[in-house]
Amino acid sequence: MKFKALALVLALSASAAFAQTAPSIGQGPGYHDPRSPFKPLEERADILSWKLLSQVTARAEKKKIIPTFPAAVQALDRKTVKVQGFMMPLEAGDKQQHFLLSAVPTTCSFCVPAGPEGLVEVRTKKPVRYTLEPVVVEGQLAVLSDDPYGLYYRVEDGNAVH
Repeated sequence: MKFKALALVLALSASAAFAQTAPSIGQGPGYHDPRSPFKPLEERADILSWKLLSQVTARAEKKKIIPTFPAAVQALDRKTVKVQGFMMPLEAGDKQQHFLLSAVPTTCSFCVPAGPEGLVEVRTKKPVRYTLEPVVVEGQLAVLSDDPYGLYYRVEDGNAVH
């Protein structure tokens, strides 16, 4: 079930990216609706910046999206980082060990809030209680150039931090 949910979220994101006509494909870190009851994430020096993560460019090649990461992002591959974002559960239940973090809160249950540059897949060692408020996760970042689900980033061996 969790892989079907991940596949659906990423398929929606990929189809939105393919719909763009610009040479660079993507939606950026997402749009924070000013009517949202949640405040936008504040930039923090101790947290990996969504502005940096969204600097990836991508092009369509043979029905596939090929990302190109700037050197500053490539240098983070396999490094321990902290990422802050809004949880998008991929499993049933109020505690999650596999979820997506988004740069912006979701505005509807069926909408993807950002392109792949505004999402990070997270796998944690211990379950994290689902919340609508932003969470901070620390773990090893993987910069993904050929993920089968179209993701660009994954945090592995993560832990929720305050």
